[in-house]
Amino acid sequence: MTLYYLYTYTSSFSLVQGAIFSFSSHLQLQLTCTFNFNSLTMQTATRKEMETLELFHMNKGAGETSYAMNSSVQNTIISCAEAWRKKAIVQILCTSWPEKMGIADMGCSSGPNALRVISEIVDGVYATTRLLERPPPELVVYLNDLFANDFNNIFASLPSFYRKQRQEKGSGFGSCFVTAVPGTFYGRLFPAKTLHFVHSSSSLHWLSQAPVGLEDGSGRALNKGKIYISKSSPQCVLDAYSQQFKNDFSSFIACRSHEMVTGGRMVLSFMGRTTIDPTSDHSCYQWELLARSLMSMVSQGLLEEKKVDCFDAPYYAPCMEEVKKVIEKEGSFMVEEHDAYEIEWDGGMELQSDSRGEKVSRTARAVLESMFESHFGPHIMDELFRRFAQHVEEHLSNNDTKSINLVVSLVKL
Repeated sequence: MTLYYLYTYTSSFSLVQGAIFSFSSHLQLQLTCTFNFNSLTMQTATRKEMETLELFHMNKGAGETSYAMNSSVQNTIISCAEAWRKKAIVQILCTSWPEKMGIADMGCSSGPNALRVISEIVDGVYATTRLLERPPPELVVYLNDLFANDFNNIFASLPSFYRKQRQEKGSGFGSCFVTAVPGTFYGRLFPAKTLHFVHSSSSLHWLSQAPVGLEDGSGRALNKGKIYISKSSPQCVLDAYSQQFKNDFSSFIACRSHEMVTGGRMVLSFMGRTTIDPTSDHSCYQWELLARSLMSMVSQGLLEEKKVDCFDAPYYAPCMEEVKKVIEKEGSFMVEEHDAYEIEWDGGMELQSDSRGEKVSRTARAVLESMFESHFGPHIMDELFRRFAQHVEEHLSNNDTKSINLVVSLVKL
């Protein structure tokens, strides 16, 4: 049974877990609290999943270590798929013309990137409507991320978002409702057949939880001294990570299948690899350097070794073959096209005063700190990421290692 509990206000707002916050282009503020008791987050989540749901978030605010100030790499990744998003929007509107168009950005995070994608999508819709000389559909935009995401940062940016839309589109700018939807995208988030376009960038490499089966029968860690897949990891660790990804990505695809209309489009972008070998430097070497940083602190008595041994990152960088197999097995989507892009660890940005190591370390800290702090404690964060910056700088001075970003465009059958 799915049960909804609804409140509507038209004045001030605050963030409530499980709530949906809606803003319209007419500047009427609407707060809708919706609790879906049939969702993964309410009924079926394991303890590990609940820990991820409750604790994991990008660094909040606009300070030196915030995600808002350290997300240029993710911005570069978003740019890689810009043409894919535009093409998907045109195809949707050329094959059907919905009166109301549902758009979801899953794993939206916060900061300047959160509304960039939505602005591009809205621009694409209006450019297509002008080309076809038809009135624009009513747009319902859903911004999704985990409960602890800094949604208030997004809310603060909405007035300028609407001003920009009205300035650029004038009287032709119609109804556009922007709604925040906290919750895991590995469960159902929306009613059936309400979404026409789904986008996700830099999110699907995060698993719902660390894989199970990473301990032996006596409870001893099988991946000692490491926090992710490495060249020294036993095969059972590689298999456990691969299986967790298959389970999670299957859930994601199945849930979107229920929520999307026939002919709807998805553009998904996430970290991956171009080889079948999950221990390749492209997919796991930053984790190797983080583990090295942690173990150097262990060697100096600053951290207990068992703390490192029992930490396993809820992350997996798949190859495209793994992705396609899951999609084909589920059967609700057709892979229209896919590609892989090389991404510089520092995003390829020109550096002002920081070294590349410092840039990469701040980017990683903005993403990982909430997870690391809850496990290792806040007192080691400065020292950990200082050491990580040194290890990255040493590595990049002798190697040209890049990350791989996969992009896949899907059509709902």
